[in-house]
Amino acid sequence: MKKILLAIVALSSLVYPVDIASAATVAGVRTEQVRFSPGASSAVIKGTLKGDGDVDYVVPAGAGQTLAVTLKKTNPQNYFNINPPDGSLAMFVGQSGNDFKGVLPSDGNYTVRVYLMRPAARRNETSTYTLSVSVTGNPLKATPASQDALIPGTPFHASTSIACELSIDPRVRNCEAFVIRRGFDGTATVVAHWPDGMKRSILFVKGRPVVSDAQTSLTVTKKDRLTLVSIGTDERYEIPDELVFGG
Repeated sequence: MKKILLAIVALSSLVYPVDIASAATVAGVRTEQVRFSPGASSAVIKGTLKGDGDVDYVVPAGAGQTLAVTLKKTNPQNYFNINPPDGSLAMFVGQSGNDFKGVLPSDGNYTVRVYLMRPAARRNETSTYTLSVSVTGNPLKATPASQDALIPGTPFHASTSIACELSIDPRVRNCEAFVIRRGFDGTATVVAHWPDGMKRSILFVKGRPVVSDAQTSLTVTKKDRLTLVSIGTDERYEIPDELVFGG
């Protein structure tokens, strides 16, 4: 995606029931915090982009909830990306379509970035858009520390080194994996930390991986007490049952 130089975003109107609290501009990007009104689970936001005027909409959500985003725009070069919490890799890139709907693997702030593609931005083009955002379903709450002790100073219940393979760096053979358990039935979020600082979150439900924060789908096989997770053809993880279930 294009580099961000300057944010020039005019939010023309906001449709109830959402409250957007303005946040400070960071690295040239206008950031808006989305807060749903009590009892509401969706919002419709209208705005205008011009040139390099990107805007980040920050949406709080929990693991197991479903995020849906739809963009309608007047300029065909107007897209949106979605970044997961603490993630440096986009889980959705807008050129693949104007709609996203998916179960979320982890808790935190998901960022919906609305932007113009570089050629349109350089021509200082404009776009009027309508962004529809919803977060539905009940979150899978983390097991409290009183029932499953946490690693001090972190939200994680345990960590271990796991075997992993990353096509972008064939030298990588091990990653540090952390887990947030969400019960004692194998429901958990496993976060793999790559040696270069990248992260990958995978949601397990009753012992089986169901979704990650990658753009591509995952495939799963079982080998003894290891769950082998492949994400596309680029990533592979061997996750032990003990990390997910505890014990």
